[in-house]
Amino acid sequence: MNWEFDVAIKNRTLLKSFIENHTLKELNKVPDGFSNNIIWNIAHTIVTQQILVYRLSGLRMVLSDEMVTTFKKGTKTERNLSQAEVDTIKGLLFSPIEKTKEDYDNKIFQTYNQYTVSTKSTLSNVEDAISFNNFHEGIHLGYILALRKSL
Repeated sequence: MNWEFDVAIKNRTLLKSFIENHTLKELNKVPDGFSNNIIWNIAHTIVTQQILVYRLSGLRMVLSDEMVTTFKKGTKTERNLSQAEVDTIKGLLFSPIEKTKEDYDNKIFQTYNQYTVSTKSTLSNVEDAISFNNFHEGIHLGYILALRKSL
């Protein structure tokens, strides 16, 4: 699983660069033809990782209920985020992945509630969830790249 964790960290490094290289206005802009903005996509990846890996394992997530409600699957950008909220999201890019690796290495994940994702693949264990999460984050990286071109 070290390879999967390495991929996750590298992707989060790319996401961090979008936060650092775009203004608050650019991060919040929802271009014509899109439902969400760059910062929503970044926050959504953080929330989804926690749901797929922790919630479906019956374990507590490290995120607030408000963050999960705001950025989970099926939501869209409802308002502009403040700089403080963007800073919070930036601060959550790496620690959940590092905690997941630590918890995985310590064999914390003992059960998993099977879940079929939108691509019709069924996640049966935490390894499936970690692997699928990298695919999911790649999709959102693609959206972010398209959003950036539309700014």
